[in-house]
Amino acid sequence: MTDEMESMALQGRVEPPKANGEVIFDEPWQNRTFGMARSLCEAEYFTWDEFRACLIKQIESWEAAHTASEPYQYFDHFLAALTELMALKDLCETDELDQRSQEFVDRPHGHDH
Repeated sequence: MTDEMESMALQGRVEPPKANGEVIFDEPWQNRTFGMARSLCEAEYFTWDEFRACLIKQIESWEAAHTASEPYQYFDHFLAALTELMALKDLCETDELDQRSQEFVDRPHGHDH
């Protein structure tokens, strides 16, 4: 992790699920999404603070629209924040990203890449 990312770690509700200090990924796409966000930040396409602000906004929006009893899916918010920031920075067309995402969703079970 870069010094910037170390000093600006995600904390509280925006912190990823962890066990023994390691991020927990339930699905392969979550690991790839996390890695993509870190890589784009390290390549200086955006700052970690910009990403964190988008993530906080996504989570706050979800919390305002849902009850505490509804399941909270951290990486859904993480992906939404990354998608939003990529669109804001003109890194990827939203339609193209939606199409590619659907292609991955349509792959048969067990084909995770």
